Amino acid sequence: MPEISRRGIQMPASPIRKLAPLSDAAKARGGVKVYHLNIGQPDLPSPVSALDAIREIDRTTLEYSPSDGYRFYRENLVTYYKKFDIDLLPEEIIVTAGGSEAVLYAFMACLNPGDEIIVPPNRPMPTIWLLPSLPVQLSAQFPLLWKLGLPFLPYLSSRS
Repeated sequence: MPEISRRGIQMPASPIRKLAPLSDAAKARGGVKVYHLNIGQPDLPSPVSALDAIREIDRTTLEYSPSDGYRFYRENLVTYYKKFDIDLLPEEIIVTAGGSEAVLYAFMACLNPGDEIIVPPNRPMPTIWLLPSLPVQLSAQFPLLWKLGLPFLPYLSSRS
């Protein structure tokens, strides 16, 4: 029978996932408004033009988009980033399904097996546990050391 990997056992639960049952219970009790600030849930109505386009779509299959994203979208991102003096080419942009995927790709591009990732205290980041690197959880004293300008180098190694 397959077993859960050591990495899977060590992976902390997502804070958002821990809050979901509490949110569900509050909604079930009634009399309380739950504001979902997680997983990029929009808090504004979707544009009417976008909803109309979906209703009027003339397709029998909604295929996958290109793996690098639609070129017109990447070109629009180039224009957007120019406003902030960031010069990019459409070929330099990778479109992802969400923020967690983008962070995972960025880490995978930069980290080697055995490298260490400094993880702030009390902030489990499940995505980091998927990498071939080693999460190093800083002690709860780290923010205080940082604010006071005290050395935190003892927490680091040559692989951090």
